[in-house]
Amino acid sequence: MNVLLVEDEQKIADFICEGLRVKNFNVIHCADGDQGYEIASQQRFDVIILDIMLPGRDGLDILRTLRDVGVETPVILLTARNELGDRVQGLEMGADDYLAKPFYVEELNARIQAVLRRHSGRPQHRLEVGSLQLDCIHRSLHCQGQSVELTRREFSLLEYLMRSPNQVLTRGQLLEHVWGYDFDPCTNVVDVCIKRIRRKIASLEGAGKMVGAIESVRGTGYRLNAC
Repeated sequence: MNVLLVEDEQKIADFICEGLRVKNFNVIHCADGDQGYEIASQQRFDVIILDIMLPGRDGLDILRTLRDVGVETPVILLTARNELGDRVQGLEMGADDYLAKPFYVEELNARIQAVLRRHSGRPQHRLEVGSLQLDCIHRSLHCQGQSVELTRREFSLLEYLMRSPNQVLTRGQLLEHVWGYDFDPCTNVVDVCIKRIRRKIASLEGAGKMVGAIESVRGTGYRLNAC
């Protein structure tokens, strides 16, 4: 599988290249936005991993231009933790997913596999796991055809779980990506937020299997099962 990585931070690029090559990806890396666009527009790849902040063309400009000229290769954006506006803009431009730094290679690999599975012409800003349907642009959730009102934190937490279905995510990962600070073993904010989401889903008529979809993994974290 051929992957183009456009990332100017050498340590991050080395980390990604090494991790993906171990998983038998053929990775081409470049650190400049202008060069990245030229390669992406002239060669065929299975997926493009695109940092937003780049020298030369930035990632969003590369994405916009690729989509304008008809390049439909799946794109995963790499963003800083607090770049919510850029993430939404990227999804509106046709990005298939995004991943906030820092992250594990295993998580990136899971996102790549998920993007490839669902790359079938369906709007990629919409996530679906079981009966849960999440719209990342309009920030809405539906379950069994019923609307579910979520707070900003609840939405971000559920979105993070839905982007890696069937994968165990630690409390540390959830804290880092949703709340934006390092793991504190004394805090229970993740558990409290999960309970609120479960309660809201359980209150829906006919929620069925989705009530237990967010599984607690003892001593580790949580997993959203695609049941």
